[in-house]
Amino acid sequence: MRRADRLFDIIQRLRTARGPTTAAALAEDLEVTPRTVYRDIATLQARRVPIEGEAGIGYVLRRGFDLPPLMFTVEEIEAIVVGARLVARTGDAALQDAAASVLSKVTVVLPDTLRDQLAAAPIYVSANGAPAAESVDLSVVRQAIRDEHKLGIEYADEKGARTERVIWPIAVAYYVQATLVGAWCELRQDYRHFRADRISMLTVLDERYPSDNGRLMAEWLALRPGDRRKE
Repeated sequence: MRRADRLFDIIQRLRTARGPTTAAALAEDLEVTPRTVYRDIATLQARRVPIEGEAGIGYVLRRGFDLPPLMFTVEEIEAIVVGARLVARTGDAALQDAAASVLSKVTVVLPDTLRDQLAAAPIYVSANGAPAAESVDLSVVRQAIRDEHKLGIEYADEKGARTERVIWPIAVAYYVQATLVGAWCELRQDYRHFRADRISMLTVLDERYPSDNGRLMAEWLALRPGDRRKE
């Protein structure tokens, strides 16, 4: 979790708490150490967030404090709702949780009139979407892309034939029918797409691949749809 997100969450937890909240309780909720919470509380107090209390007793947020309201147009609010509901169709559990968290955070800081619009937006998005990747945590794939780490995978093609591959993950492509991992495949010595729901095992390898300042991504994006071969 980014520190900015953690600071926001501390404010939200103190705002909704019925009494003093200890650093230990906050640390457990946020999955950090109490020492980290003490530093974050000090940072918020330095930024004039009216948090009162002390270590060992607990902290409270003085009544009347609120974050500056976010201002959106009706179209922007509906775009947020559509985007969050479309994420639910990706089969990516971590992104689905993140989308729900975004809606929760936005709802809290909206003015009342806009909050009602968010809750009652006349938007429908069908629930049908890509099958969930039951054996693979796609957040691990996305982290490997950010860190430029190779992945070892066990993969079954459309005929059920299984192979072991070492791939250089470049992108996660979300389609209605399937979620694909775009990668350079060492076995094929070419770019390939792997359906996330057909990956039965995934290991992040210590070895990193040379991204050449985005060259792989640029080459992958330059491929015509017919050239982006699926396995």
